[in-house]
Amino acid sequence: MCGIVGYIGGRQAAPILLDGLQKLEYRGYDSAGVAVLHDGRIELHKKAGKLIELRKQMDGCLPESTAGIGHTRWATHGRPCDDNAHPHLDCSGRFAVVHNGIIENYLTLREWLISQGHVFRSETDSEVLSHLIEEFYRGDLVETMQRVSKKVDGSYAAVVLSTDEPDRLVAARYDSPLVVGLGEGENFLASDIPALLAHTRQTYILEDGEIAVLGREQVRVLSHTGRPVEKQIFSVEWDAAQAEKDGYDHFMLKEINEQPRAVKDTLSGHIAEDNSGVSLPEIKIPEKRLRETKKIFITACGTAYHAGLFGKQIIESLTRIPVEVDIASEFRYRNPILDKHSLVIVISQSGETADTLAALREARHKGAWVLAVTNVVDSSVAREADGVFYTLAGPEIAVASTKAYTTQLVSMCLIGLYLAQRRGALKPDDMAQIIDELRKLPEKMSVVLKNGKPIKTFVRQYRDCQSVFFIGRGMDHAVAQEGALKLREISYIHADAYAAGELKHGTLALIVKGVPVVALATQAPLFEKMLSNIKEVKARDAMVLAVAMQGMDEAAKEADQVIYIPTTHQIFAPILAVIPLQLLAYRMAVARDCDVDQPRNLAKSVTVE
Repeated sequence: MCGIVGYIGGRQAAPILLDGLQKLEYRGYDSAGVAVLHDGRIELHKKAGKLIELRKQMDGCLPESTAGIGHTRWATHGRPCDDNAHPHLDCSGRFAVVHNGIIENYLTLREWLISQGHVFRSETDSEVLSHLIEEFYRGDLVETMQRVSKKVDGSYAAVVLSTDEPDRLVAARYDSPLVVGLGEGENFLASDIPALLAHTRQTYILEDGEIAVLGREQVRVLSHTGRPVEKQIFSVEWDAAQAEKDGYDHFMLKEINEQPRAVKDTLSGHIAEDNSGVSLPEIKIPEKRLRETKKIFITACGTAYHAGLFGKQIIESLTRIPVEVDIASEFRYRNPILDKHSLVIVISQSGETADTLAALREARHKGAWVLAVTNVVDSSVAREADGVFYTLAGPEIAVASTKAYTTQLVSMCLIGLYLAQRRGALKPDDMAQIIDELRKLPEKMSVVLKNGKPIKTFVRQYRDCQSVFFIGRGMDHAVAQEGALKLREISYIHADAYAAGELKHGTLALIVKGVPVVALATQAPLFEKMLSNIKEVKARDAMVLAVAMQGMDEAAKEADQVIYIPTTHQIFAPILAVIPLQLLAYRMAVARDCDVDQPRNLAKSVTVE
């Protein structure tokens, strides 16, 4: 997944494609490529690394062509390399495809295509599309795309270039964005609006299931059944900088709103259709190792460490294996007791965090089996670990992590379920109930994103406060720590999180009239105790903003304001509850005129100790 561009018209395609890809560089990528029609054949150029490497490869030999497609790739299936870069060709070289998204059933399709004689050149899920098109093509590319769309499960924005139909590009979209740019005597495609702005501001925004057919003079949009669709032109009024953010004011807000999609992608292909279990073949824990595991260690830094705190409670509750969580910068210096009976999980968004990498090496040196959870394919922790689970958050631009964090939480859930399944620790009915709720998370996250009124009220009242306290119990304590981190790192307000049961052990000395307290109260077994803790701080004249689950109506009687999240299994409540805290931090930072995406003194990836 990452950036798509397409062009058909009267001008030279290659410079337009390369410039369009450059406009999408902010999305992050690890390889790039273009395919154009030249002298009746497809000419392909692709290269791992930054776009400059592709430009060097093509320097002085830009092919003459008026139709082509391009892509920047963020690896999800297969490491970053030339072969795995897009576009992908079929066996005959008649069809070139670029694709964003995830083909969940690509292994099944790949095996079938190989049995039909197709030869694959890459490790990607995307390449199955070019071979499916070759297999099903009968003279009409639109009909072929309709048939292919019925065969694939997952998400896609795909564009096809064909020597058989050189006067049109055909594109299809489901769950991954795709935009048509309308010109005069030329038309454009892109996964994001910035790639189009140098050429047109008149666009069609494709919806799920729609197919676009681009010629030089016209664009047709069809439903998945082939019925013509009347599209309204969307005229882009954003400036170029705003367009990179999809119209949002900041990348952080864009990434907060991308979380339902990111979680859906991370879940895709890992849960059974009948909710009977989970499949994580990439983890590769040997049966003997798993059977002999006596203890699990989780180590990470910053936000990823908070995901580890959540992971501890998830894994212990589902598997009954004891779990320790360590800050990675402290892990190796305390000489941890590790051996061949230990499983170590390291979590790092970038996969390059120096302290986490050092912890990984210490664990392997002592004989532990190491599982990496990371967002970046072929990163250092991915290469050096024994097994790896990739979160599919996609590139995260803002320094303050949001969608990477929630996909890490989902990863902890999947790993906990997987370990419980392998060890027979869950009854089938309990497994099915938990997975059913897990499947519903993206939809419920979308609901939470729409409930921002209490946050705006809080920000108006407390934008000039000096301190904010976060309290919670159980899993809510881990969420409170993440909420406090988000607030202090981008709004520069002193924010601390405390286990609510510890209030009497010192913290109440800091609670005075008017101090804002954010109380997490989503855990049903601890709800009554949390109400008591809310009463404790209210008795000291604090102002309380509570986060509770729908149906917990008593929270409104004790707190000044309440944000309700949809009802879910209590182990998943933290995934929903953190979203209001992210929005609170964002709104507070904006109100205080802070640099939201690049807060002072902080970097996205900490690659030194």
